Amino acid sequence: MAKSFTIGRLAKESGCKVPTIRYYEQVGLMPLPDRSEGNQRLYERRHLERLRFIRHSRELGFTLDDIRDLLLLSEHPEQPCETADDIARRHLESVRDRIRRLQLLEGELARMVGQCGQHKVANCRVIEILSDHGKCQSGDHPPIA
Repeated sequence: MAKSFTIGRLAKESGCKVPTIRYYEQVGLMPLPDRSEGNQRLYERRHLERLRFIRHSRELGFTLDDIRDLLLLSEHPEQPCETADDIARRHLESVRDRIRRLQLLEGELARMVGQCGQHKVANCRVIEILSDHGKCQSGDHPPIA
């Protein structure tokens, strides 16, 4: 790979879109690159490695704040990794909670669909349950997000 490369090449190498790279620069996740005499961004290998870290973290569902904290931690390799473990543990708990809520949702939707079959909207169990929250067996539905 060349010593420096353009944002288009960085996008291609990392799998991130150009607007995403610019956004990460704006919010401080990516260091600003040097510029050519023609004011073109010139990226280095360290930018690509950091962008791959960010992309992989996003694919795993980490928030931008968590990624920012993890990036700060990665700049101090001699430090204990307790904070990184705490961030990952907190995220794991969030994922498990989301899975639990999705399983409840799956059960309720399966029940609604299984009880339908009236062939007319006037008698449709799906419409009836959605219209009357009290008929929903899984109780309050927190947002899945």
